[in-house]
Amino acid sequence: MDSSGWIEFFTGGSLAERYAAYLAPRYDLITPTIVLYEVYKKIKRERGEETALLFSGQLSASHVVQLTESIAYLAADLSLRHGLAMADAIVYATAKDQDAQVVTGDADLKDLPGVIYVK
Repeated sequence: MDSSGWIEFFTGGSLAERYAAYLAPRYDLITPTIVLYEVYKKIKRERGEETALLFSGQLSASHVVQLTESIAYLAADLSLRHGLAMADAIVYATAKDQDAQVVTGDADLKDLPGVIYVK
């Protein structure tokens, strides 16, 4: 799940229940490190450090995937091919590297193979 999904879930947004379905134990969640950055930053700015740390702890309970050299190069290639911003490209490349799907509400990713778009 990308940052938009986690933020929607944590803040109780209108799509929170749809994202919650992907947090079921039957799914093996992976979290790219860039998602840790984005979620922590946004939650800290809007709700404070204590809440940001609490939510970050929940993210860290998933399988956190580090940004490796191979994922970085793949992200650059995917960014060029699909016109993706850096964070989106890293999330997408991490999913490709891990043979996973991306669950997102980000319209920039919605039409890509291997993406589940939540709207």
